[in-house]
Amino acid sequence: MKVAQALISVSDKTGVLEFAQGLAALGIQLLSTGGTARLLKDAGLAVTEIGDYTGFPEMLDGRIKTLHPKVHGGILARRDLPAHLATLQEHGIPTIELVCVNLYPFAATVARPDVTLAEAIENIDIGGPTMVRAAAKNYAGVAIVTDPADYASVLGELHAGGGALPLSTRFDLAKKAFTHTARYDSMIANWLTGEPSDVEAAPEAAAPAPSIFPDRLQLAFDRVETLRYGENPLQQAAFYREPNPVAGSIATYRQLQGKALSYNNIMDSDAAWECVKTFDAPACVIVKHANPCGVAIASGLLRAYEKAFQTDSVSAFGGIIAFNGTVDVEVVEAMEARKHFVEVMIAPAFTEAAKALLQTKQNRRVLEVPLARNYHALEFKRVGGGLLVQTPDTFNAQPEHLKVVTQKAPTPAQIEDLLFACRVAKFVKSNAIVFCGNGMTLGIGAGQMSRVDSTRIACLKASEAKLDLKGSVVASDAFFPFRDGVDVLAAAGAAAVIQPGGSMRDDEVIAAANEHGLAMVITNARHFRH
Repeated sequence: MKVAQALISVSDKTGVLEFAQGLAALGIQLLSTGGTARLLKDAGLAVTEIGDYTGFPEMLDGRIKTLHPKVHGGILARRDLPAHLATLQEHGIPTIELVCVNLYPFAATVARPDVTLAEAIENIDIGGPTMVRAAAKNYAGVAIVTDPADYASVLGELHAGGGALPLSTRFDLAKKAFTHTARYDSMIANWLTGEPSDVEAAPEAAAPAPSIFPDRLQLAFDRVETLRYGENPLQQAAFYREPNPVAGSIATYRQLQGKALSYNNIMDSDAAWECVKTFDAPACVIVKHANPCGVAIASGLLRAYEKAFQTDSVSAFGGIIAFNGTVDVEVVEAMEARKHFVEVMIAPAFTEAAKALLQTKQNRRVLEVPLARNYHALEFKRVGGGLLVQTPDTFNAQPEHLKVVTQKAPTPAQIEDLLFACRVAKFVKSNAIVFCGNGMTLGIGAGQMSRVDSTRIACLKASEAKLDLKGSVVASDAFFPFRDGVDVLAAAGAAAVIQPGGSMRDDEVIAAANEHGLAMVITNARHFRH
């Protein structure tokens, strides 16, 4: 298929002039519309505007430009059917062998807080998707280019092929084109189905805030890589990324060294990164099997690491470690001195000296992730035949959220540790119990069916690490259903407790705290993590 005529009509004009110049240099005739045509003409290219080509001007405020048989006949006619070609000849319709189109910026329009429904509607492209779909359907005779990133490779293949593109390339471009229109329609569907139906009264007014849960949810992700296997070797897996991932999310990582990430590496890295980036002070988080096994804050990353490692040095081996600041060579040396092997090391940046030392350990995966405390709008969890969707847990208790419910109130130092412990408990699988003191975790109990068992495990972990729980504080991710958990943590030496409250036996639990001389504060915010 040799390209004789190309139609170019783009909203995103990145690189389009150079692309059109490359096509013209190959002797390809150019058709175009509106702003794209003006851009090309101003650059001295010979361009035929669609209105001149079809004999009909743009009309209805630009709603109709390319919806014409001379355009779509030239795109859709099958080149292998003599009857189709005879019809084109009868009506004087030349063939169009290449279509370069991308669509109105609907997403950017509706992202504005003051957007009106009328503005949103006018930014729904009609002619563009129609041309894209027509060209993609007829990939056997037409090339459809929707992504500026493909301009250079398409021009390269046209030059190599004497103005022709191979069928395999046209098919790949068609697949990409259908994805482009599907995502465009999905954006529109997600936004419109989140809008209230009563739009008759004031169509020009600012559109009401759409529901965060549209009636019909369309999702789009791009495959980054196929993984060696899933959670276990008998499972297949791949990693997909959103087209526009949230800034500062684990999907924005840049791998500096090490083997390819595994399924479990990515899961655990996400858990570690989401936890560490919530802290303002220099922080270190060590995760093993999706649970923090050591968390600490300090005046610097080195001290934060030393404290986090001390919590559970056994579990820390082979885990994931994350920092919320620039890692220097002293931190790496401290890890080496402890022979602390980790699967993945994550930070916003590493000094050159740290990178040089890490390069001597090529099996260690090292990731840079920009530090941005942003969250996904929605979280998803697949279940059999369906999808659970929720907003993320972004609540971090502050001093003003605490209600003292015991006779004894916590000291200012205890309040700091209670808030730290509560923030860690958010990232521990339920039932979660976290002992802390002096800005570090002392014992963590996770994922037990009974809260009192999680409390006992946390005490055991502290004992194994030879950490004294006397005067410590404790966070529970949910209320204590019975007083037994309070009895255990008091016997271990805890002095203050933070919990959401809300149990039928809150009075009994508070009475137990008073009996043991504990300070207890209520947040009214549960943090289950399944």
